[in-house]
Amino acid sequence: MSTQAIIAPSVLAADFANLQRDVEMINTSEADWFHIDIMDGVFVPNISFGMPVLEAINKHAKKTIDVHLMIVDPDRYIKTFKDLGSDILTVHYEACTHLHRTLQAIKAEGMKAGVALNPHTNVSLLEDVINDIDLVCIMSVNPGFGGQSFIENTYKKVKQLKEIITRNGASTLIEIDGGVTNKNAKQLVEAGADVLVAGSFVFKAENPIETIADLKNITTL
Repeated sequence: MSTQAIIAPSVLAADFANLQRDVEMINTSEADWFHIDIMDGVFVPNISFGMPVLEAINKHAKKTIDVHLMIVDPDRYIKTFKDLGSDILTVHYEACTHLHRTLQAIKAEGMKAGVALNPHTNVSLLEDVINDIDLVCIMSVNPGFGGQSFIENTYKKVKQLKEIITRNGASTLIEIDGGVTNKNAKQLVEAGADVLVAGSFVFKAENPIETIADLKNITTL
């Protein structure tokens, strides 16, 4: 049976003046999820959109909403993000003092729980909670800004994480966020990635719908 990667265009790279148009484009494309970055200017050196924009996206989005919180103290907003339509809520390992409790709180709201890791954070730190995590988001660039180049060490991290998931009999998905293009997509999936977040590569393309279809195609194993 062939498997295909889940493609999650990153709305951070969309044209904010034409957000509804870009949301409709994702709806009609072969993309599977909407990936939405929420940044607070504290955890990462950038501020992205907040609650009202997520609410506006949710009004038009017809696919899974995958929300990536790059914020300090994410526990304060778990219920808010559920109310705004998040299906998956990902928090940063580096921002959670009590990660297990945070994961339980996300699941209690009926969302899938994700954990994101910065490039310097070792995947082995998730061994003890891997069975509580629905998705691990491996940052393949330093979080905060779109359009950065891909960190090559990511392949090794994906393989190590896949081993931890398999060893523990977990069903955790591996998501790659940052610098994903048609040049590394296949190799990432071969290493064990399940979900590919693509921002600039999709939205700066001449034909984003074709670009998404191409990513689906080349990641079919």
